[in-house]
Amino acid sequence: MDQLADLLMTILLALCCLAGVATTAVRLPGTWWIVATALLFAWLMGTEVIAWGLVGVLALAALVGEVIETLMSALLAKRVGASRHAQIGGILGGFLGMIFLSFLVPVPLLGSIMGALLGCCGGAATAELYVRRRLGQSTRVGLASAIGFALGTAAKTTIALVMAALLVGTAIRKSDSDAHSPATPGAISTESG
Repeated sequence: MDQLADLLMTILLALCCLAGVATTAVRLPGTWWIVATALLFAWLMGTEVIAWGLVGVLALAALVGEVIETLMSALLAKRVGASRHAQIGGILGGFLGMIFLSFLVPVPLLGSIMGALLGCCGGAATAELYVRRRLGQSTRVGLASAIGFALGTAAKTTIALVMAALLVGTAIRKSDSDAHSPATPGAISTESG
């Protein structure tokens, strides 16, 4: 019965992690969902299965993912000569586009991604055009900002995948080692040789 319960808990853990990866791909806080999942399962399964150190590593990875996702658009835009206004415009435009422009494409996940990309490109290009008044430069900045936005999302989604694999892999390894360990240490075997 304990093995069945462990199997069901591990399947539930994997499904929660999969939800975290999927929400990260649409720029929702999926990495933090994975950290929260790790906390919950450490409490439910015990810290022998999911140690507090692992939860800390996952939280650090989630923080790194947030920084990469947020700054990638601004850094790529800066490489093509964007002003600080355009960098901020790209970040704000991405968030606002994800919320408001996602209705243009009524497919739930695709709409959010498309809205975020369009908002990022439009926000950076508009801010750059306002500051420098050069259409060609503002177009380059907008495109670079959108590409950086997509790369940031891809990087954070990759981090979420690694986090999920680490968490589920640890739970499977611990459950598997518990299943193969003797039930009573020091018990005498009754098999005849």
